[in-house]
Amino acid sequence: MAGPIRVVVHPPSPTGGRRVRVDGEILGLAHNVVDLAEFLRRAGLEIDPADVAELVWIDWRGVGPERWGPEPRG
Repeated sequence: MAGPIRVVVHPPSPTGGRRVRVDGEILGLAHNVVDLAEFLRRAGLEIDPADVAELVWIDWRGVGPERWGPEPRG
């Protein structure tokens, strides 16, 4: 890949899961870091799920890697 990769993990959806976009292309709806790592593997990046939270080139929107479900009602 030419240049730095751009990964965006969008905020959790109302029904759970987070949309994942790599270089502008939507890869799918991840429900945890294992799903995210699999999407990245399919995009040509071998990433250990344990390392996902530490990667500076992932743009976590709304919340970080600890939240995948819908926002709690309160």
